[in-house]
Amino acid sequence: MSKPPKMKILITGISGGIARQLAQKLASMGHEVLGIDRRPWHDAPSNVKVFNVDIRKRPAEDVFRHHKPDALIHMATVTHLTASQEERYRINLGGTQTIFEHCHTYGVKQALFIGRHTVYGAAADAPLYRNEAEPPLATATYPALADLVAADLFAGSALWRYPQLNTAVLRLAYTLGPSLRGTLASFLGEEKGQTVPTILGFDPLFQVMHESDAVDAIIAALETKLRGVFNVAGPPPIPLSVLCKKVNRVTLPLPEPLYNLITRRLSLSSLPLSARKHIKYPVVIQDKAFREQTNYQPRIGQEELLKSFKSYSR
Repeated sequence: MSKPPKMKILITGISGGIARQLAQKLASMGHEVLGIDRRPWHDAPSNVKVFNVDIRKRPAEDVFRHHKPDALIHMATVTHLTASQEERYRINLGGTQTIFEHCHTYGVKQALFIGRHTVYGAAADAPLYRNEAEPPLATATYPALADLVAADLFAGSALWRYPQLNTAVLRLAYTLGPSLRGTLASFLGEEKGQTVPTILGFDPLFQVMHESDAVDAIIAALETKLRGVFNVAGPPPIPLSVLCKKVNRVTLPLPEPLYNLITRRLSLSSLPLSARKHIKYPVVIQDKAFREQTNYQPRIGQEELLKSFKSYSR
């Protein structure tokens, strides 16, 4: 089989943990890699060109205008853990709209939007396995995710809005890896033996993939010129309590009415009321379509994944 042609690839949000790994791997494969991020990447490799600009501003458009990328990988989204609600809407929805408009204007051939499986929402009456036909309902169950849901849906609308742009939306399961970044990593904490408050009487299934498998999945989507909306997962899901035990964290099941009081008294990390649904009910995705169309298979199994995350922890 012939090797995929070399491309000029622009990654937004390139200073993120997974984005850095992706940029380095693409560059090692011979692709020309460009990146946009307000955050600096001080030790970026010489074969990756980083522009420290805001994706919503004119200098970001200049990158498209002057460099004419073949493909875009859009990873410049933020969560409630790092930005205010107003800022999240500006970056997640406003930024996504702007970036896709630039793709249309400057002739980008392929666009990947890297989203999250949590857009489906966690609810007591939701089906166990969520496929791509399921609507993203996180806005109803967790309003803080509304901007990410809106960005996901806007990216999906590019399939008909800009038909000449080959667009794929990837809804990735939780990731863990050496960056120690991300929603689940933040919840588990960086230290071995750390106490993780849970809700008494609930032990939902969690779906986790290694950061390097996430990188491989994105590259597989790029190389196969994937088009459409796809779930992307790793090994089979496991209960939250088992996950915590395997990464050397200590669960503390709390009665939900006393959750805020006890976490404050013990100075533990806490989740807002609507976010607690995600440690009560599972969000498990089915990624059969993605695997069939890309031949992707995760390389790192569950035991190795969790063992490696434990080794990265302090």
